[in-house]
Amino acid sequence: MAVALIVLWPTPVDRGGAEALRRALNFLHEHGLPTFVTYSVVEFSANILMFVPLGLFWFLLTPPRLRWWAPAVSFALSTLIEATQFLLLPQRFATPYDVVANTLGALVGALTACALLTAGRRERSP
Repeated sequence: MAVALIVLWPTPVDRGGAEALRRALNFLHEHGLPTFVTYSVVEFSANILMFVPLGLFWFLLTPPRLRWWAPAVSFALSTLIEATQFLLLPQRFATPYDVVANTLGALVGALTACALLTAGRRERSP
């Protein structure tokens, strides 16, 4: 539900906090944060993190033969979200970068679930 609210909100969800984040990044840059960590990097990373649970739970809850479909499902869902934003939410910005980030997030989630299951199997093996 939280993801649906974020992606389908009629205005950009960071509108109220964008300036505060920019000030925080400037402060952190002055205190050692690498300057490549920009607002765009934070936004891209947030999109990745938002879709990690989808990949993780898809991998854990689907039959083994469908587990690695998590990135493809995420890609399709993300493309639908961006198309909806483009066509129906004129104040939102639909970008292919969001599709890439969301797909990466699902892949990270699926890889994390795979690693957890593999580690669990190793602990149970005699």
